Amino acid sequence: MKNKKLILLIIGIFLISSLSSLAATKKIRRVGRYTLCQCKGGIPTAEVMKSIVDRYAGDIKYGFDLAGYGDLYLPFMEQIKSATFEEKALPVGDTMIWMLFRSRGRVKVAEDLEWAGKAPLEVFSFIVKKDYKNYEFIMPKPCGNISLRQVEEYIPDAICDIKVSPSKANVNDPISVDMSGSQHAQSMEVEVYDAQGNKVATKTLTPESAKWQTSLDKAGEYIFKAKAINYEGKPSENPCEGKVYINFPPICQLLMSAEKEYVGRPVILDASGSSDPDGEVVRVDFEIIDETGNVVNKNAINQKPFTWETIFEKPGIYTVTLVVTDDFGGVSEPCKAGIEVIQKRLFILIDGGPLFARGSHCFYFTARAGISYMIVPDVLDFTLSGGGAIPTQGEPWKSFFMANVLLNVHSGPFFFGGGIGFDSKVKETRKTDTVLIGNLGFNIFDKYTSKGLLFGEVRAPVSSGTSFSKHHKLMFGFRYLF
Repeated sequence: MKNKKLILLIIGIFLISSLSSLAATKKIRRVGRYTLCQCKGGIPTAEVMKSIVDRYAGDIKYGFDLAGYGDLYLPFMEQIKSATFEEKALPVGDTMIWMLFRSRGRVKVAEDLEWAGKAPLEVFSFIVKKDYKNYEFIMPKPCGNISLRQVEEYIPDAICDIKVSPSKANVNDPISVDMSGSQHAQSMEVEVYDAQGNKVATKTLTPESAKWQTSLDKAGEYIFKAKAINYEGKPSENPCEGKVYINFPPICQLLMSAEKEYVGRPVILDASGSSDPDGEVVRVDFEIIDETGNVVNKNAINQKPFTWETIFEKPGIYTVTLVVTDDFGGVSEPCKAGIEVIQKRLFILIDGGPLFARGSHCFYFTARAGISYMIVPDVLDFTLSGGGAIPTQGEPWKSFFMANVLLNVHSGPFFFGGGIGFDSKVKETRKTDTVLIGNLGFNIFDKYTSKGLLFGEVRAPVSSGTSFSKHHKLMFGFRYLF
């Protein structure tokens, strides 16, 4: 029984010793006997070492898979072409994770190695980066074996990238900021400065939410200064800026030929004095609004001199609004001005002309004065006038007085109407008569505050026993209203 226990103890110690020897670091004292790649000549250059990698790509891939680092093969092959080879002397006692070599024509892997030569080992060293790790590979001179020496985690510096669009915009237009091109960033920050260096906005972004839309309410040049911050909290060092120019809006100026005007008289609205600080005015928009807020007229003009002659057809108080647009689409604040439009209704009148009195016939020269009131402007008026007539013959004809009360209907420049009147004696043998009057005529000018017209008038007595054929009067004349 004691012998069995002793035998088991010896076996256990043997197994532990065997496992310990298997797990122990393998010491290598020389290289060049089991070479992965054949290098002719003496100690190769870095360029030669890079070239043999292409020739042995299949063997290298097999070796990486065998070592359990198959996912590192493609980054290794891509980065070695542009890698910087550093010449190093590997100290005695330095270790390697694994090494690819060739034995009996087959690619093999030796793991957990220690350099145990008599002198430092001359090697080429280069770094392959993948998934925030630095893989240091060495290639001993001149054997061309590939060895993974060590793996170190690293946090790369963040690289900032900002795109700001558009580069020119109008006040309050949307401005888009895109930092999705930044690399190795945990977060990004954007600061907006105006031309005077004042900070006007700040925004923190993340890789998952790397876009921002903002707007600027004042004209001028703005700088968007950005930085990306890596996972260690270190800000990026590369220049990272964007610029936006906010167009200065145009400035409107509204002038009117009158602030108080009559219905029908032209009014000139003038926007020619409008200006743009950083461009030119290309369009003006006029709008006329009445007292109830209704738009009664409007006009858009896109050619200089930006003036508009318009007519107000009804009396009232109107507001004229002007907005101007510049060559970048910027729109001014509105300019406003008021105008009072009045309709003249009461006129003083004078008229005169030749008059023919029937009854032995006599010509007279007449002159009258009175008033005319427009009951409905340009449609119906009331006229009251009176004056005298002087004969061109002597006895028995005599000067007489006449008076008129008329209503006239207008249709464009023409009018007609009638009423009653009074005529004193034209002869001693005649009576003082009440007369019926008919008249018609047309305007020869209308200046809104004054009018000139030609008219014809028939005066017929209404006294009993007085015949029209022997006692009527005909008059032609010119009437002036003011």
